[in-house]
Amino acid sequence: MDNSILQLFPFERRAFWEKTASCQARLREIRLRVGQPAVVYLGSRETFLDKEGNFTDSPARGRIVTGTELEELLEHICSYSPYAFEEELRQGFLTVNGGHRVGVAGQVVMEREGCIRTIKNVRFLNIRISHQIRGAADKVLPDVYRRGVPKNVLILSPPGCGKTTLLRDLIRQVSDGNVYGRGRTVGVVDERSEIAGSCCGLPQNDVGLRTDVLDACPKSLGMMMLLRSMSPEVIAIDELGSREEFEALRSAAACGSNIMATAHGEGPEDIIKRFDVPEGLWRQLFQMIIVLGKENGSCVVKKIQEGWDADA
Repeated sequence: MDNSILQLFPFERRAFWEKTASCQARLREIRLRVGQPAVVYLGSRETFLDKEGNFTDSPARGRIVTGTELEELLEHICSYSPYAFEEELRQGFLTVNGGHRVGVAGQVVMEREGCIRTIKNVRFLNIRISHQIRGAADKVLPDVYRRGVPKNVLILSPPGCGKTTLLRDLIRQVSDGNVYGRGRTVGVVDERSEIAGSCCGLPQNDVGLRTDVLDACPKSLGMMMLLRSMSPEVIAIDELGSREEFEALRSAAACGSNIMATAHGEGPEDIIKRFDVPEGLWRQLFQMIIVLGKENGSCVVKKIQEGWDADA
């Protein structure tokens, strides 16, 4: 599949974005705000684009984004049929070909109290560039298996330390099979389209040949749907965030599925503080904890922990 970011832009504007696209391997985000210069993030570096599309460190030299430009870009991303993407816009983001994700902000239109109908007058876009790293799970894979069967794994890390990247590659390798175990049917509940990067239901990232994906579905609901309909041997979710989701994971495990999940935190003690779940239930559910962090600016595996022990 064509992963180039040039496909995101109307044809007549692609020449301006060619320099940025040539650096796609290092590109993290493109932030466009009406009335402000475009901001591009290359690794940890923040830069701007001048009138020719070249990089500049000076905001004053940056070309100002216009409302017309942003509207044309959003229409192009929506295939000139924005009404077909109303549900995605309601959630505040679109996932496009290549697995790239476009966050939107502007004027929110409420349907009723607590329910967003859509976002109109979009004036802010955040294009997050998809980078699948095949082999990201290679170092932890031997520890994930016990006698050919994957353990129940929880991946913990602060934001931006690669937990979704690691989970995605674990899913792929467990699904395809590897030297430690046969290929297994994996069910993924991808509530925010960050694991598979699905566009119109089709994964843009390689999540394995035996993987089924429920895209843009609430995790607690989606896990039960997969158990009833797809008979997964393994269920995977990203960013475990509530007691309800935890109980759905417990139900999946009780039904015989192995589980893989991520959560924000620097260690098990953080999870105990954040969730209204007794430590004993965590011990029962997860057989292995992987803790990620950063060293010298790079994402690293800081700890691989057998079993649950908040004091380990």
